Amino acid sequence: MLTLLHEQRETTLPNAHASGDALWLDRHDIEATTGWAWKPEGLCRDDVCVPLPRDAAHSVVKHDKLDLAAMWRHMGQPVVRDATASTWVLGTGPAQRASALTSLEAPDFALPDLDGNLHRLSDYRGKKVFLATWASW
Repeated sequence: MLTLLHEQRETTLPNAHASGDALWLDRHDIEATTGWAWKPEGLCRDDVCVPLPRDAAHSVVKHDKLDLAAMWRHMGQPVVRDATASTWVLGTGPAQRASALTSLEAPDFALPDLDGNLHRLSDYRGKKVFLATWASW
């Protein structure tokens, strides 16, 4: 069983498997964990489609599964895994982070207050927010 971390989601994938640096997922798991749909033209999300690499299409697709780690790297996004390949992280590349900095809009996240009530940053869009952080180390 594998665990995939992407954006603010943690998903356990009983049908996925890893082989070295390859992460093999079926269509359903790819869309459920990343929001990207695997279509004949490639990986698509909203109005963006990234075609499968032509020269590597035979090594990226096997037995109705896609090497999502290879495609993620092909899209210029970082991929890391633990030593046992049981936990994978699909990161956000520098271009997307630069775009977010340019827009000055922080990515959405959720944190509990002292009473345990969950608050999302997006709930406060358009309002001034002061966020104080600290670390004990």
